Amino acid sequence: MVIGLRLGFSLGSLLSVDEILDCAKVLKQYSPDSIWVPETWGMECGTMLAAVSQIAREPKIGSSIINIYSRTPSLIAMSAATLDLLSHGRLILGLGTSSKAIVEEWHGLEFMEPLQRMRECVEIIRRILAGNKVNYDGKIFKIRNFGLLIKPLRMSVPIYLAAVNEKMVDLAWEMGDGVIFYLRPRNELQKTITRMHNRKRIDVACQIITCVSDDLEKALTRAKKTISFYVAVGKTYRDFLSMNGFRKETEAIFSEYGRSGLGGIHDLVPDSMVESLALCGTPAEIPAKLKRFSEAGIDLPIIQFNPIGDVAGSFRTLAASLKGEI
Repeated sequence: MVIGLRLGFSLGSLLSVDEILDCAKVLKQYSPDSIWVPETWGMECGTMLAAVSQIAREPKIGSSIINIYSRTPSLIAMSAATLDLLSHGRLILGLGTSSKAIVEEWHGLEFMEPLQRMRECVEIIRRILAGNKVNYDGKIFKIRNFGLLIKPLRMSVPIYLAAVNEKMVDLAWEMGDGVIFYLRPRNELQKTITRMHNRKRIDVACQIITCVSDDLEKALTRAKKTISFYVAVGKTYRDFLSMNGFRKETEAIFSEYGRSGLGGIHDLVPDSMVESLALCGTPAEIPAKLKRFSEAGIDLPIIQFNPIGDVAGSFRTLAASLKGEI
């Protein structure tokens, strides 16, 4: 058992609306720190967080992440104020830049100046949630006389920034109440967290690909499919992993993806890569493996549920494996 461990759960991209709500009902039996809902190209996370907040009434709720290109800062602030009211002050607002492909090809917007855009978004959102009428003259955003019609429950909602590369990590420590990491080798995580905490302490959350099954090979295969997908289609993650110990592996995966698609590219993910990036194994193995991530300096491990077979049964297996840690 990891004494005093805070633990979050991420429910989303691989699940249906009903499956997310069913998982939230299961989590009512436990005491997780938080429940997070991602937003990719399926369900809209604000609506799902509102629904989850009415089922699991004690855990915090978090967006992981809201893309700062597809919404204006004013709309994000409106959503945050509304969700915080509905959840009685339990919202964590997770923000990120998404990717050039998603922003430009799917949202039809120009992916430009992500650091400046994030900086201005955070400044504007905080001013709006403080209850002030906002006038803002930024490089990207020009806002005149905007004020909320509703009174926010809290004048300061925690804002966590999703960060991969060094400049966004620096910005997270400069402006964020917390940071959300994803798909980072454990040894790199420990070095980065130690280095950044020498500057100051913020809450360090890390979303961890999690695959649990009584059949170890099934768990490994599920984890490898998730990792290989992100390497294949996510240039930011591919480049980051290439620079942090997995150059040959990422090159082989991406090359095969170009030839044959997603198909069998997961076979090119070695077990060592899974061990470094994911929480994967049988139920008996999971607590010790989770402890290794916690020892890297993560304050809030967020368990990204990757179902294996039947979703309901798979989630019960996952929750049971972590019962002593929640």
